[in-house]
Amino acid sequence: MSMRLDHVQVSCPPGGEDVARAFYSEALGMTEVEKPELLKARGGCWFKAGTAEIHVGVEEGFTPAKKAHPALAVDDLDALAARLADLGYRVTWDNDTIPGRRRFHTADGHGNRVEIVPERAQRVNQ
Repeated sequence: MSMRLDHVQVSCPPGGEDVARAFYSEALGMTEVEKPELLKARGGCWFKAGTAEIHVGVEEGFTPAKKAHPALAVDDLDALAARLADLGYRVTWDNDTIPGRRRFHTADGHGNRVEIVPERAQRVNQ
């Protein structure tokens, strides 16, 4: 059986779509995609870059995900880390936990944890 991840959903509080857009679209460079008509009334917003898709859903009683997280693979890890830091997002490097993998963690504007790793072709044993 073949399987691939279709999307990951994270949450935001009611009215938090613009904060989500600032992170996923403006900071990460993902493209916002239109939600299906029947789902628009629920609020939230969806983003895509390459095969990665993040759905941001509105959740009453929202609490940010501090451990559960999407991991996004990017072609220039250092450039994205610098961009996020310049925009005021916290970048926490973790190059020791997984041998051969440079990575960092950040959080979207609502505090949801997001991991950023290099594309597989860029991973080398350290």
